[in-house]
Order: sequence, then C-alpha cells, then structure tokens
Amino acid sequence: MKHAAGLGLLLTLLGLVACDGSGEARPVTPTPEEPNPEEPNPEEPNPEEPLPRFDVVEVGEDRPGGETSVAVAGAAAFTKPAANLVLARRSEFFVGESVFEANWVGAPGSQPERDGLGPLFHSVSCIACHLGNGRGRPPEGNEVADTLLVRLSVPGVGAHGGPLPEPTYGDQLQPRSVGAVPAEGQVRVKWTDVPGTFADAEPYTLQAPALELTELAYGPLAPDTRTSARVAQPMVGLGLLAAVSDETLLAWADPDDANGDGISGRPNRVWSERQGREVVGRFGWKANQPDIEHQNAAALLGDLGLTTTLFTEESCTAAQAVCRAAPHGGVPEVSERQLEALDFYSHTVAVPTRTGVDLADVLRGKAVFHRVGCAKCHRPSVTTGTLAGYPELSGQLIWPYSDLLLHDLGDALADGREDFLASGREWRTAPLWGLGRAREVSGHSRLLHDGRARTPLEAILWHGGEAASAREAVRALSKGERDALVAFLDSL
Repeated sequence: MKHAAGLGLLLTLLGLVACDGSGEARPVTPTPEEPNPEEPNPEEPNPEEPLPRFDVVEVGEDRPGGETSVAVAGAAAFTKPAANLVLARRSEFFVGESVFEANWVGAPGSQPERDGLGPLFHSVSCIACHLGNGRGRPPEGNEVADTLLVRLSVPGVGAHGGPLPEPTYGDQLQPRSVGAVPAEGQVRVKWTDVPGTFADAEPYTLQAPALELTELAYGPLAPDTRTSARVAQPMVGLGLLAAVSDETLLAWADPDDANGDGISGRPNRVWSERQGREVVGRFGWKANQPDIEHQNAAALLGDLGLTTTLFTEESCTAAQAVCRAAPHGGVPEVSERQLEALDFYSHTVAVPTRTGVDLADVLRGKAVFHRVGCAKCHRPSVTTGTLAGYPELSGQLIWPYSDLLLHDLGDALADGREDFLASGREWRTAPLWGLGRAREVSGHSRLLHDGRARTPLEAILWHGGEAASAREAVRALSKGERDALVAFLDSL
C-alpha cells in the first residue's frame, strides 16, 4: 500500500539505489619471513587481490527475488504469488488479495465486512493507489491528485517521537469524505522547468513541483505547517525486505562516515505498537514503519479511514465535529482476520525475473553504476535471514538494490519534515528491483517520493547531499555511457 556520495543514493529516492561492500580488502597476514610489516589500511584495496568486475553476469542476478521470483511480464508483472509458495498456502494469498482489492463503503453498509470507509479518506481501496501493485504518480495539468497524497505536520514531536500532526487537519490531507462530512481539501501541482547540461553539452530539463492545497474546508492550515507529497510505492518483494535482519542493516550503517567514502547511511528508529517499544524502521519513504503489518494498518487508517486492532481511533481531529459524529463500522472496522490476510498477501507478492542480464549494453551500464558510486547506497544483493512464519522468504539471495537506510539527498529533494530520526533531507534508499517494469505495470515511469522525475536519469540528476558526487559523475559520462547506465536500470 502507500503508503531514497553515490549514484546509488540518487537511486534511493527513485527507488533506484544501493550500497555494497564490494571492494573491501582483507588485511595481509604476515609470514615469518616478513617481520614487523606495515599494517595495511583495511579501506585500501589489496594490490595482491584482483579488483571485482561488474561487467559480468553474477550468479542469481537474473532472479532478484531468489526462489520466490516469477517469470512474468506485462501489466500483471507485480501481481503473482511467490513462486515457491506451496499450494496449501496460496489460498491465503488470494484471500489477502481480495482485501487489497476490495472497495470499501461508508457505514452502515449492506456488507458489514466492507463498511466503515472514512468519514475522511483518500481512496476506496488499496489497489486504487497501487494500480497493478505498482507506483502512483503526481497530477498533471489541472488534475486533482489521486495516487499522490500530502503529509502534514507542524514543528515538534508527536506520540513516541513521530511527526506532530497539524492541529486542524491531522497528519494527512483527505480529499474525499462520506455523507455530510466535508472533505478536507484538494491537491494540485504546478511545475517549473529546471534546465541543465551534461558535461558533453547535451541539455536536459528537470521539473520542480510546487504543491497547491485548495478548497480547505476547515479553515487555514497552521502558518508553520510542513507538507510532503508522497506517491504510492510498488508492492513487490516487501516480505523479502522484511526478512533482511536488523543485524545486517546495523552492520551496513555508517552514520559518522567512519570509512570516509562520503556515505553516512543510518537506520531510522520508530515506534512499534505491537511490541510497545522502539525498533528499526525499514518501510515507507523515510523508513518510518517497522514492518509490513504497521505499514498496512497505517495506510488503512490514513488512506481509507479504516480502524484496526493496531490503530483503533478514527483520524478526525477536535476541529472536525461532523467527522467525529459520523457513523463508523465498528471497532475495529478491519477485522484481525482481514488484517492477517492482507499482511500475508503483502509479504508474498513476487518480484519478477530479469531478462537481458547478459546483454553488452546492460553489463556496461552495470559497471558504470558501480563506478560512479550508485552501489554504495543501492546495495545490489543480500541473503535474507529467518523470518518467522515465512520459510519461503528465509535464506534467499535477493537483489533489491537498496540498503534500506536513511541518506541525506540534499536541499533539492528535501521536504523539511522530520519523521522519527529522519531529517527533512533524509530518505530511505528506494529498492530498484522491478524498475524496468514500471511503465508496463503503472502506465508511467515517474520516480522519487513525489513523482517529479520522469525517467531514471532525471531521478539521478535530482540527487544531492551524499549523492552529489555520484550525480556529478553521471553528468560527466559520455552519451554512450549514459545510455548504457539507463539500459542497465531498465533491465532491473
């Protein structure tokens, strides 16, 4: 549901980058014939070891989801269950899919298991924003935002360290409502061209968005309101990301840039309602959700106005008396059984296999991806740990191209809105798997948290902060190298 130095960082926001430890050298063990040798610097390459090559096909990279990967293309590429999901467990996938695709209605409804929508809401179903389990997009022209939402907050810290909601409208602007309850407002986007040139003088034009919040039904926003636009993210491979151990993420973290490579990824620390404590965050644009269950429950409440056993109170604020008085569909409106099925479904949507991994341009682009530094944040591969209840997802060699950590991407992409430990300039490295399927699944190729980038190359050019050096390295590439980089990204 709806709910990111190196080029890898840049891909972070795209959902396009990773940080790997390839190139780490092992210290030389002195022999008896070499008394008191100078201690080698572990960050320096060992001249006695061959440098890794990235212009070759690596074992398993054609199956980015490991044994869960499915060979499927077209608009349905993100809709299949994990390939290794046994028949006895597939029925639960389809039960969860029915919850994901269900259109909810206001209470009271003729089907009590599907009523409780709103009173304020963004969409009537999960799939309305994740069409084909793909990504959302920003509005164009005079369109009203549909698969893009706007987070709201004011300075300060909310419950358990999260953002402090805007006092009148809450933490998200709701463009729709049921019955006599006034919708909160509408969102449009105005675009400004931002021209630039590559080092070889070829011009490019980026588009910078500016939000317009109109038809505000409950009065003006607080003067210090912070806004952040977010498009829905793809649903594939979420369970595999959940199976990457906390220990792995913490080992990848380098918040003080101790190794001096310009990258300082760090984990977010967020609140778990289920555990009643602070844990590592890994889902959402700022890694502000601890697990898939919380991500789903937060989206059900924030996007559909549906309560669950995790979040039992409607999102109406004290200033919205009509909303607070509206009928509801019971407590909770989404049953624990429905939430469990949705959780299973979200864990087991498969990543499609890659094609063309051995093509010359793809391999050349892969080498460029590593050379310019994208892989420092868009970590190519990892082996998952053991995820309780999901043997299919455990112990899999996967290729998500993400470290799931927070990185500073600079002023141009900053939203100025803190989220637990995430600053207004930090974003989680977005996984890049499935990137080449985006257009056929979602009908567009928009990238980054607000959908401003129309292509992967534009997404890279928006990166700053830790990814500034990678961006500049891309700007300095020849036309042939840029085309090869794009061919690689399109193969993911």
